[in-house]
Amino acid sequence: MTRPEPATARGEETRQQIIDAALRLFEQNGYTKTTMRAIAGEAGVSVGNAYYYFTSKEQLVQGFYQQIQTLHEQRLRQTTRGDSLAARWQTMELAFVDIAAPYHEFGGKFFASAAEPTSPLNPFSAESRPARESSIAIMRDLVIGNDIKGDKRLLAELPNLLWLAHMGIVLFWVHDRSPNQERTRFLIRRVAPLVERIVSLSRLRPLRPVLYPALDLINDLANEPPSATGSEPKTPA
Repeated sequence: MTRPEPATARGEETRQQIIDAALRLFEQNGYTKTTMRAIAGEAGVSVGNAYYYFTSKEQLVQGFYQQIQTLHEQRLRQTTRGDSLAARWQTMELAFVDIAAPYHEFGGKFFASAAEPTSPLNPFSAESRPARESSIAIMRDLVIGNDIKGDKRLLAELPNLLWLAHMGIVLFWVHDRSPNQERTRFLIRRVAPLVERIVSLSRLRPLRPVLYPALDLINDLANEPPSATGSEPKTPA
């Protein structure tokens, strides 16, 4: 995790300067060619000061991930979400697109590094867990306290499933070259009612023989990958 910064407005300002400088250089020169020394110079701080706030480029990007989640949460607090799951999910995803809009070009250039399975910048990595959990908490806030009709087991897994859907939206957004990413916005508006319909249909008992094995598979893959022989994953102790 990032090292704790002084609990002062000046400390937070310096931290933000370093993040902003890094994003500019990542976009100009690419992630792999940008050094912490260059980031410090762009931010107008010493190399030692840059390392005080962020131990590496990877940790700096994690700080950016967390910043995006914080901005997303703040935007949602100020937004009327609507009564239905479809309306809330659509509002949540459109808010993310608005928040992330200034970083669209950066996102496209950064994607190759973040998509590498072994990279700590991958959204599924252990290093990305804090930002991932913050994002899932946003999904959970759409579910808890609202009278959503659906299968109880599906509803329990819904925050994680919505996060996976969100990752699909982010991937589409990264590759979206339409003005103001209108194709992504169109996709969100079309998918929103389908999300609610799927949750609603999950109450039908005849669907459980399909629904439950699918949920089992998702959980098994999330907790422990299958062995190389293709046998069933072991039950965690």
